[in-house]
Amino acid sequence: MKDHDYYMHLAYEQALKGYHEGGCPIGAVIIDEQGEILGQGHNCLVQEGSPIIHGEMAAMRDAGRMASRRHTTMYTTLSPCMMCAGTIIQFKIPRVVVGDTVNSEGNVDFLQDRGVEVIVLNSQECIDLVKKFREEKPDLWIEDWGGE
Repeated sequence: MKDHDYYMHLAYEQALKGYHEGGCPIGAVIIDEQGEILGQGHNCLVQEGSPIIHGEMAAMRDAGRMASRRHTTMYTTLSPCMMCAGTIIQFKIPRVVVGDTVNSEGNVDFLQDRGVEVIVLNSQECIDLVKKFREEKPDLWIEDWGGE
């Protein structure tokens, strides 16, 4: 199995794809215990006009139906919002690897309090991409987090 940096870079590539499409640069990848990629995706607020297709949700959608997600790991470039954290809890994803808690603390404590193992990498490429995006499109950043 590859290491955390490998899978986080794949999630980053999804985030970068979203950014180049004019959207929010947040990407995610879900893998199984053997390291096989089950799903990946990026935030589609702009591309699909959907406020609920965040990076984590896009990866879940790409992974499709599964009898259980209890043996998976979610890699996400930004600490999950409450909607995505709730989805992680509901579908019993046991481990989340986060690329950036600098631009948003998200809900690390919420996840940990509910038994999810959270590994924070604070990857410089993830941090820099969201920082750049927030400076370029502050209104879109606010919209993606539910508005003012």
